[in-house]
Amino acid sequence: MNKKAIISVISKQKGYEDDIIEVVTPGKFYKKDGKYYVVYEETELSGMEGTTTILKVENDEFTLSRKGTINSKMSFKKNGTDHILYSTPQGSLSFSMDIIKVKVDLNDQGGNIYSNYNLNVADGQSISTELNVNVKIIEDINNSIN
Repeated sequence: MNKKAIISVISKQKGYEDDIIEVVTPGKFYKKDGKYYVVYEETELSGMEGTTTILKVENDEFTLSRKGTINSKMSFKKNGTDHILYSTPQGSLSFSMDIIKVKVDLNDQGGNIYSNYNLNVADGQSISTELNVNVKIIEDINNSIN
């Protein structure tokens, strides 16, 4: 299974003022070895132009990897904690995430991925964050990705 898709990503950080970033972009959606993959190129709007984002989804958890201008890997497993090194051209940042909720509703026709987590930065500040990803299939591609 290999499909072209429209990927909608909404990231909402709650604080003094809610900070919402919404990106809608073309991408790929495929299944390999029983796992779903969502792949798209970041845009200038997200602040990560030149970066490819890959979501690897298995059952009720997922990994979000970024490669290119920005490099990072974040694992989303309910009630889990992840330590992240976020590398940019300006330098690296280290932080952790406490995952509160993960909900995956994907099938061969697309679907949704959701996570609610607390982003913990070096000064002890915790930022409540929600991530919503929607995958809408637009075309079936008849070749496979290796």
